[in-house]
Amino acid sequence: MTPTLIMYSRTSSCPFIMVAKRVLNDHHVAYHEVYIDQDDALRQRVLDWTGFLSVPTLIVSDNGSLLPISAPAPLDKGRSPRGVDRGSMITEPSQDELTRWLHKHGLINEIENAEF
Repeated sequence: MTPTLIMYSRTSSCPFIMVAKRVLNDHHVAYHEVYIDQDDALRQRVLDWTGFLSVPTLIVSDNGSLLPISAPAPLDKGRSPRGVDRGSMITEPSQDELTRWLHKHGLINEIENAEF
């Protein structure tokens, strides 16, 4: 099955959302964006996953599900999820972190111009 990328976001943009959208658009990666400020269940889901209302939180899902294909690696309580590759999930990634994560999941084939 082809993985689906879901981006948990909010309607008002922020620098992390802008970076994620730029990376996804530059690499022509299709994604489905859902807004935690328009759906209480989605808001709670991100809070449960990250401990914060951290956006963007990106997940790899199957068949367009809004849940990750596998349980994300746990975070220590109170630890920031920023840029942490949790397997099927990454939250508030930098350009390089997101590029590596997308490549790992087969959503992009090549990593070009990334500064690691």
